[in-house]
Amino acid sequence: MSLLHRDARREPLAALSRFRGEFYSCLTARSDGLFELADAVLCADGPVRSLAELSLVGEHRRGHGGLYAAVARGQVNIARLQQALAAVPLPRAADGRLVLAVDVTCWLRPDAHTSPERILCHTYGRGKDQHIPVPGWPYSIICAPEAGRSSWTAPLDALRLIPGDDTATVTAQQLRGLVERLIAAGQRQSGDLDILVVADAEYDAPRLAHLLRDLPVQVLARMRSDRVLRRSVPVRQPGTMGRPPRHGSEFVFGQADTWGTPDTSTVTDTRLYGTATARSWDRLHPKLTHRSSWAAADNTLPIVEGTVIRLDIDRLPSGATPKPVWLWWSGTDATPAAVDRLWQAYLRRFDIEHTFRLFKQTLGWTCPKIRSPEAADRWTWLILAAYAQLRLARPLAADLRRPWEKPAPTDRLTPARVRRDFRHIRHIRPKATCPARAPKPSRPGPGRPPGRKNTRPTPRHDVHTVGRTDAAKPRTKKSTTPRPRRKG
Repeated sequence: MSLLHRDARREPLAALSRFRGEFYSCLTARSDGLFELADAVLCADGPVRSLAELSLVGEHRRGHGGLYAAVARGQVNIARLQQALAAVPLPRAADGRLVLAVDVTCWLRPDAHTSPERILCHTYGRGKDQHIPVPGWPYSIICAPEAGRSSWTAPLDALRLIPGDDTATVTAQQLRGLVERLIAAGQRQSGDLDILVVADAEYDAPRLAHLLRDLPVQVLARMRSDRVLRRSVPVRQPGTMGRPPRHGSEFVFGQADTWGTPDTSTVTDTRLYGTATARSWDRLHPKLTHRSSWAAADNTLPIVEGTVIRLDIDRLPSGATPKPVWLWWSGTDATPAAVDRLWQAYLRRFDIEHTFRLFKQTLGWTCPKIRSPEAADRWTWLILAAYAQLRLARPLAADLRRPWEKPAPTDRLTPARVRRDFRHIRHIRPKATCPARAPKPSRPGPGRPPGRKNTRPTPRHDVHTVGRTDAAKPRTKKSTTPRPRRKG
């Protein structure tokens, strides 16, 4: 190995070692077992299928009993680990700003009747055009996506939703804590561009923008095609009698005659989608009512103005018929260049799906049959710490490809290929810091005496629904002549 190559590897290896030391310091109980469990996730051959098999990995020097005990009774200082993740170098957008993508993914537990705080989670793709609710633990995860074509993101925070949580309020609190940690870690300096938060249509974008209005944050989210927004109130003529209106004319997404002339219009040629046409209309806001998440507001509801962007494309990679995409941005007075950056930033939000797939199919996030939600949170943060080590080891990895795989340059390796080289003796893990201590000899406990039955059965728990109390609400009879759906 040349001297120049060694110097190029020294700083990434030092950064990886520093994070591993900080990660070990975040483990306050059964720290050695939890640390070696995270190493086993990174060094296992192939996808993780169960916790017991991780005890057979060479990097895990303890038995399967210690492994289960670490997950069940270990302790993680989550606040310190959040600060450590916020201090890791983060990817930036093309204009230099930080972009945070937020989404909810579910750890499905349909048969775990003894696991508390399960919620009915909507699943997709389990039948032809069917969205089937399955009990599980939903997690709100925030990642920082990269600017170019890549399957890499930077997961920064994870929060399990409990029954009765309001998604917009909980997500706003989660984002507020993360933004404050990023500012404290120096990821955003005074005078930098505002942090852009990108979300899908399941989130109430005006609500997020209103709750985060005191932070250097802008919200960009997709809106459903049946929404109805309002324009600003026109200038009031002198001598006009009556109460002044609070809302202008309607802007109906499904009626083109209400749109008027767009404020900006751009046309861009793309490789995947063909010609992309983006049009924007400035200063549009929803007409809020005292219900849902706005029910606790005072008598005067706010006017949350933003910019609406409609994106039309020629084709989809899957061959399906493309549909227009409606976006709402919390900023105003958007330029054509800003509109192009915004819809491209929204498309980068889908990179978070690659991270979810890696968590579940490769790192085995949802494989363990964990009973308590606290242990599930502990295992989730171990997965986030393991993925952060993959990001830091990215400049150090070599391409250990299979014979049927195409060669890839070292700067274009996927997270799965970096994990493949993590345990290699000449590369990453053996040269990084390993603060875990060697295991001490121990003998297993006697266990339950033979023939004695379990006199303390585990209690069973009901499945909850999001946004409702435990008491069942009476169902109303569905109208035979429904009116068109109009959401303000």
